[in-house]
Amino acid sequence: MSLRVLFEGLGWFDGPVRADRLARSACAVCLGASAAVLFGCGGVDAPRDDGAGEPSAAEGAGGSCLSGGQGGAPAEGGAPAEGAGACAGPGARFATRVVSACLGAGQGFGQDRFPDVVLGPPRGGGCCGGSLDVLSLGDGGAIVLAFDGNAIVDGPGADFLVFENAFAPGGDAANVFAELATVEVSEDGVAWSAFPCAADRYPYDGCAGWHPVHASPGENDLDPLDPSSAGGDPFDLADVGVPLARFVRITDLAGTPDVFDLDAVGIVHALCP
Repeated sequence: MSLRVLFEGLGWFDGPVRADRLARSACAVCLGASAAVLFGCGGVDAPRDDGAGEPSAAEGAGGSCLSGGQGGAPAEGGAPAEGAGACAGPGARFATRVVSACLGAGQGFGQDRFPDVVLGPPRGGGCCGGSLDVLSLGDGGAIVLAFDGNAIVDGPGADFLVFENAFAPGGDAANVFAELATVEVSEDGVAWSAFPCAADRYPYDGCAGWHPVHASPGENDLDPLDPSSAGGDPFDLADVGVPLARFVRITDLAGTPDVFDLDAVGIVHALCP
């Protein structure tokens, strides 16, 4: 669990707090179809789905993963068959399904709202205060998301956005409170392409978790799919040479002081807009 998220919720946060003050003995939890399905405590390996097209999340720190988790919003439109270019209608522009989630040590926040907390649009907190509408992945934790009836395609500039709850005290972008993760994409859930993540110093190009989120549908009028105003971390498929992606995998950078808190993932350039 991210101490910063917890302390914000309690009104205690007054600056960066090191998550390594947490007791690290908590066992990792793997989530499948709902938060009530718990696996991996005590190092017991959960079964993994080897079915075609079903991704498996990377092993999280101290836990094991259950693939095939599903929940949240139903499919929108008609999903084209893999390899097909036709659409039967508009597809989802935000993640609609958690394929798998493996939460590392130090996790906990947001599990009571899993999987819906990471599905649909973001609930941004603006430049100077992170949102609490998040799921903490834990140290080295990973999650795989899918978009029913849709896919990300390569277009001009950013093709999709990953929304965390980074914030910059005083609005100073260079002093951002970042909780970093790596991002990978896949068309079939088997072969993955990773964006190079420059995690050693600001700017953290290619990483997720360092741009504040401004868009919050229902709270403001900012377009959550407009990279110029929505906030969040932009990713361009051209950077990894991938023309189309149906799955996004986000993995917390293990061994860092703080853990990645996922809010949402949205498609800017969609196969079925």
